[in-house]
Amino acid sequence: MTSLPGQSVEPAERGATRIADRVVAKIAAWAAREALDAVPEGGEPPHATVTVHHQNARVRISLELDYPSDIGRQCGAVRRRVAERVKALAGMEVPEVAVQVERLHSAYARSAAQGRTR
Repeated sequence: MTSLPGQSVEPAERGATRIADRVVAKIAAWAAREALDAVPEGGEPPHATVTVHHQNARVRISLELDYPSDIGRQCGAVRRRVAERVKALAGMEVPEVAVQVERLHSAYARSAAQGRTR
């Protein structure tokens, strides 16, 4: 069935939009950056890997955090923000966001290193 200009197209004939996993991963990494207070000095920004199946995205975020800080609060904020942004921007449900803390950056070690002279 073809439609004439001005007529609506049946949903089955419209086609589909597929969003690549790497695009969803970029959205997730950016959302994780938004959720964090800051990227630690000398640290790497968050990195995401995503597996998309139908309209569900399973996300794994690797990040570095400052220490001392409330690690649980920051990880929870990352989970919530990633799920919200992926749903809003890609239209996908996010049943799982796994947060992996790769490295803790100690403020004490940085201040001690800055105080040393050679």
